[in-house]
Amino acid sequence: MARDKDRHTWREGYTTGSCAAGAAKAACLFLRGDSSAKKVEIPLPNSARLTIPVQGGETRYPEARAIIIKDGGDDADITHGLEIHATARFLSPQGEVHIRGGKGVGTVTKKGLAISVGESAINPVPRKMIREAVREVFPEEELEIIIEVPDGETTALRTLNPRLGVMGGISILGTSGIVRPMSEEAFKTSILPELDQAIAYGHKTIVLTPGHYGYRVATERFKVPAEAIIQMSNFVGYMLEEAAYRGIEKVILLGHIGKLIKVSGGIFHTHNRVADARMEVLVAHAALAGLNIETLKHLAEFPTAEGATIELLNLGEQKLLHHLAHLASERAKAFTFDRLSVGTVMTLLNGRPVGWDQKALKMIEEQGWEWSLEP
Repeated sequence: MARDKDRHTWREGYTTGSCAAGAAKAACLFLRGDSSAKKVEIPLPNSARLTIPVQGGETRYPEARAIIIKDGGDDADITHGLEIHATARFLSPQGEVHIRGGKGVGTVTKKGLAISVGESAINPVPRKMIREAVREVFPEEELEIIIEVPDGETTALRTLNPRLGVMGGISILGTSGIVRPMSEEAFKTSILPELDQAIAYGHKTIVLTPGHYGYRVATERFKVPAEAIIQMSNFVGYMLEEAAYRGIEKVILLGHIGKLIKVSGGIFHTHNRVADARMEVLVAHAALAGLNIETLKHLAEFPTAEGATIELLNLGEQKLLHHLAHLASERAKAFTFDRLSVGTVMTLLNGRPVGWDQKALKMIEEQGWEWSLEP
């Protein structure tokens, strides 16, 4: 990848979720009799639409299969180039769209993920995208949609899936449908303008969030103006320094606890291959809070911070989560040598706040944004 590439030419890609939705819609088109579809258009979660090329497919009524090649754009990851297959099988003139994974799509075997144990590892947003794409072709018919990734099982061995308890293949992921370049070089040239825009709008208090998920929570739940939200990817320290340099006064770190708990431990580059100490930080502070050894062992067995956090809530230990948020704020403030005032809000995957500090609450109140604990 050319290091001097202009930021406006970084090519976006699309998620495995978009590929699955596109393949499902193409399979439905084939099933309906349109065998000439070379491209397919699908709805995205943000009401935009995405056109994806169709690699091929076949029809054997009452089912049809379509293939889409995963394209990660200029931020290609391990799934780049994989074939994503979808088979659409007609069941009856009216009914539900049943979605499941086949060969190369993992099965969830541990608690704490967005999908229940025993289910195919097709996350909630991709499932919704698949269903909506299918309904654009078959508005009310009952169909079974099977998503397969022929090389998925081999590819998954080079991911965190086995450790997280997703066995037998990759996960079908994505919150926005689009893969935005998030390599460090691309980040520095494509995200900083968002910070400049926040300043141009007169914002002295901003929200830094890891990605699209946090952006959606900030806008929908907290009613933060879009121009005051900056998606920082994994580069927490870098963005804190840039915010301080540009004269920002207050920052709210808002995002999933699995990312922000790393900041509680003084980690300011949060990519899992740089530093993945989520459970270590959580268990260490749970021990300092006086939880007994059996509970600590139980917490350490969870494959995700989400699962361990829910268990802490069940145990009535939300005070510990608030403490972790406070720690994140203090570490971030110290990182900038006190040039910024920092508050933190940690959430679950459904956007529900589970840990926060008083600084964050005060900043939200000062800005006239909304605060809600409803799920």
